[in-house]
Amino acid sequence: MALTPELRTQAKWKEIAGIPLGAATVDNWNQIQAFRAKPDDLLICTYPKSGTTWIQEIVDMIEQNGDVEKCQRDVIEHRHPFIEWARPPHPDYPGTHYVDQAGLELTEVSNEMPSPRILKTHLSTQLLPPSFWTSNCKFLYVARNAKDCMVSYYHFYRMNQVLPDPGTWDEYFETFISGKVYWGSWFDHVRGWWEIRDRYQILFLFYEDMKRDPKREIQKVMQFMGKNLDEAVLDRIVQETSFERMKENPMTNRSTVPKSLLDQSISPFMRKGTVGDWKNHFTVAQNEKFDEIYRQKMKGTSINFCMEL
Repeated sequence: MALTPELRTQAKWKEIAGIPLGAATVDNWNQIQAFRAKPDDLLICTYPKSGTTWIQEIVDMIEQNGDVEKCQRDVIEHRHPFIEWARPPHPDYPGTHYVDQAGLELTEVSNEMPSPRILKTHLSTQLLPPSFWTSNCKFLYVARNAKDCMVSYYHFYRMNQVLPDPGTWDEYFETFISGKVYWGSWFDHVRGWWEIRDRYQILFLFYEDMKRDPKREIQKVMQFMGKNLDEAVLDRIVQETSFERMKENPMTNRSTVPKSLLDQSISPFMRKGTVGDWKNHFTVAQNEKFDEIYRQKMKGTSINFCMEL
């Protein structure tokens, strides 16, 4: 049974360093910060709704040498531990336990994983557990243009029964630009990772480049992972990780998650996967306001986004 609008409005979140996170995550913050990274870890890093599931499936396909059956071994959310995700237990879905209860991705699961481990986070650079910086592991960051990211996150908020109700598009627009969404400000997140990209082993990719030329971007990931796969395998990975294929794949489309957590009758988890959908949501006034805020927040940075293909 889904949460009532009243309960969703009161959905529990707290802040760490001014960044909103789930209450259960904050309650387990010391354990999360104590996470022990390994030198051969690969950490997939994204701001929410920036192609996280897509890059996870690409990485897994590369790691499994293009073996589709091996990538069907479990749902995507169980293949790569989400280092900060913790929420209260849900009776219908045992994967939603707190971090320190009965199984947690951070401890038992990740410790039992064979190396190289592939992990996932939405944390900004300032909140990442310190061991990731000192272990010299690899980071794979995917950035998506802020306008499409905002739209996608809005529809995710609508269908995700664990997150607060986003209200109307106009209300949510203000919430997003003020950074009062889970995992905080898009501007701070993307800028933070962009500015350290040359100081660590970071492969920084753009969602729009992945849409424009998936084969080229997948090749970059393959090389970054130290893999050498032949052309036929590469073509298979491109095909299997297309939006259309992943939308129909129960291992990636979240169809196994109960409706009481993700109500896909409101909006599908994999909704459009396009570039430029923001034009169907932004008013002229909102677009002008956003562009001005973007100029202020991203002033002095060399990052450049494609807004439509």
